[in-house]
Amino acid sequence: MAAESTPWQGRHPGKDALRHEIWTTLQAQGATHRDPVGHIPNFIGAEAAAARLATLPCWQRARVVKCNPDSPQQPVRLRALQEGKWLYMAVPRLARPQCFVALHRDPLLAKGVPLTTAATMGDALMHGQFVDFSEMQPIDLVVVGCVAVAATGGRTGKGAGFADLELALLREAGLVTATTPIVTTVHELQVVAGDGRRPVPGDHRLPLQPHDWPLDWIITPDRAIETYTPFPRPLGLDWAALQPEQIRQIPALRSRRIDFTQAPEGDRRSSNH
Repeated sequence: MAAESTPWQGRHPGKDALRHEIWTTLQAQGATHRDPVGHIPNFIGAEAAAARLATLPCWQRARVVKCNPDSPQQPVRLRALQEGKWLYMAVPRLARPQCFVALHRDPLLAKGVPLTTAATMGDALMHGQFVDFSEMQPIDLVVVGCVAVAATGGRTGKGAGFADLELALLREAGLVTATTPIVTTVHELQVVAGDGRRPVPGDHRLPLQPHDWPLDWIITPDRAIETYTPFPRPLGLDWAALQPEQIRQIPALRSRRIDFTQAPEGDRRSSNH
């Protein structure tokens, strides 16, 4: 399959090439439910990966879970609702000022909304409550969608950087900390290399930049990989790394940009300070 144009390519040529390699491999192996190109791959075995995630202590301890809205993590969102956890899902592309939606089993069932329905992206947006950071509880576990992952914690999504932006915003709001576990569920073919205990050939293909958030766990249908990641987490937004169109198109960034530029220079914060 020739490399196809996707909306966010061109920001990191090496990651672009790796994403297309993973998409091509998944397609050739028949490992997804639909064409994966340009998407977080809806991989076959997502339900089994969600079940394996549910065996981890970090999942079992979590009362509040933040999960991405993509199709392969729908089984994760369903499990969170079935187990009575609070679930936060980001609004796609962070397109609203209230850029997260909150869901919980009890009010959904009281309204007669099946949990299997509420776990889908469209119905979560329909039946959940849009919330601002000030209305959210501290998050115990973060689930992100990935195209490719390295066993030392590196990851890449579709290239738009939304997962990193969400985590930076949540960190600045005090809802995610330096120790909040960050996990993903993926197909085995999406894992670049390694067992997570040491750097291995292949991990260099997913270099972490200062604004990137590393993974603590990678869950496939067959195994759970603890990354023992050596990479530090950002402290918040890195304004120097943001694209102008991101600031224009994302309300939460626009409002914070105004606050940032109007603050005294000594009070300005970014992930690099």
